[in-house]
Amino acid sequence: MQNNKTDRIIRSRRKTLALEVTCDARLIIRAPVKMTVKEIKSFVERKHHWVQEKQRVARERLRNLAPKQFVDGEKFLFLGNTYLLSIVDDNRNPLSFDREFRLSRAHLHRARQLFVDWYKEQAYKKIRERLHRYSSFSDIHFKNFTITNAQKRWGSCSSRGNLHFSWRLILAAPHVVDYVVVHELVHIKEQNHSAKFWKKVELLLPDYRSNRQWLKENGYLLAI
Repeated sequence: MQNNKTDRIIRSRRKTLALEVTCDARLIIRAPVKMTVKEIKSFVERKHHWVQEKQRVARERLRNLAPKQFVDGEKFLFLGNTYLLSIVDDNRNPLSFDREFRLSRAHLHRARQLFVDWYKEQAYKKIRERLHRYSSFSDIHFKNFTITNAQKRWGSCSSRGNLHFSWRLILAAPHVVDYVVVHELVHIKEQNHSAKFWKKVELLLPDYRSNRQWLKENGYLLAI
């Protein structure tokens, strides 16, 4: 196992060891509670070439993902769909949306922040709606939730039942948003990734596996 601060070991009551390379090329190691560091290191070393190849592909994807230029005709994601950007001569509305994004030419100098603020507002509305829906279905109650700037975590749950979600989720399709909402909501009852946890997730969202996989493979796209 490389001495790399981006590596992360997550221990739980699982019986087997698993490796995951995230969309930003970090290595996550999921291990049983009692497995020794030596055993983990040996397993990772045996999988060295697999890890290297997965990380190479992830880094290549990131390199090919050009940063937004905020120019006329550029495409932006919102709830899984792609919409065009139009630069307009409108000083009253810095950024608006109606089947396309309309950005005021006078506000081009702060275009990215305008988009981030708009996405945050939409994320708050959508996630609030989905949280209340699934909270009602599951009878799992949360105390509060916030929208964050997190880049490496789609969501998190505190020991006090407070939930946090990255605004970047609003770029993904609704069923992907639902997966993260359900995932964090269930953590209020099960603060681990045990079989019991996943069973509760599946009861609320039977197709959660495909959504989880989509995030692993395509989460790097949810950025501006």
